[in-house]
Amino acid sequence: MIEGRAMGSMGANCYLYACMETKKAVVIDPGADGKSIYRWILEKGFKVEYILLTHGHVDHIGAVDELKELLGDVQVGIHTGDAGMLTDGRKNLSSYFGPGLALNKADLLLSDGQELIVGNQRIKVIATPGHSPGSVCFLCSDGLISGDTLFAGSIGRTDFPGGSMNQLLDGVKKKLLILPDDTRVFPGHGEETSIGEEKRDNPFLD
Repeated sequence: MIEGRAMGSMGANCYLYACMETKKAVVIDPGADGKSIYRWILEKGFKVEYILLTHGHVDHIGAVDELKELLGDVQVGIHTGDAGMLTDGRKNLSSYFGPGLALNKADLLLSDGQELIVGNQRIKVIATPGHSPGSVCFLCSDGLISGDTLFAGSIGRTDFPGGSMNQLLDGVKKKLLILPDDTRVFPGHGEETSIGEEKRDNPFLD
């Protein structure tokens, strides 16, 4: 099961992915309002094992430390390429909006192709640098959580430090568009889409 909610002033989507047989779950991109996310988890009756991050920008990481403290024994995972963003307000862009946000270091450094076990389910890391050096997508049985790599009708910005349009497009075309057309896509901002819809309609992927 994947369920998402837009959080914070920038509307970044936070997702819960859960194995419904075991109620074990992961939280992906808790960008703001950790207490609200915590209540959501309690309402669902989930046992969270990981907080996973698609990348290290502030709108996707803002509530990590708060939520980890509320949840207790969970591991925070981010790709090696973005690990330094957690502890540096300049790198995670928070210093552009006010006092910089410096979080604790990640517990788990993710790599391309790595698989994590969530109850009876698996979640696979797909490295898709371009929006940031360590941007990833997460592939699971219910779909693809694409972060700020792929949106409905668009792709992620590449004008931030460490961004690369060529890298982003290369990753999308070689790693994401090869997935079945009916693969559901849950982006970091905006509405759900599918691989087939983006292959057909996304003007950036011609």
